[in-house]
Amino acid sequence: MSSAELNIVQSCHTSDRNSHHSEKTKQNLQARLNRIEGQIRGIKGMVEKDAYCDDVLNQIAAVQSALNSVGRILLEGHMKSCVIERIQEGDNTVIDELLTTMNKLMK
Repeated sequence: MSSAELNIVQSCHTSDRNSHHSEKTKQNLQARLNRIEGQIRGIKGMVEKDAYCDDVLNQIAAVQSALNSVGRILLEGHMKSCVIERIQEGDNTVIDELLTTMNKLMK
């Protein structure tokens, strides 16, 4: 996993905050992202080989589903740790941040 991908996994939106993911969760996320990366390479190869459009579209749907799954795992962890922590600290701006993020995920 690249350092940029690792930063995404470890970040709770701002650079001075870190997530609270266990090593098991991080390994799970990294494995999922590695599989997604492989799927993307596979799709690229399918396009290069002029694969049947429906087959390519099905693979794209599979990647989108896999990314949504990673997003749900991260969102759950974010809400159970980062969001609760910031609310307990009196930082209610995290609610607007969370709503903005959820809107992006639901597009």
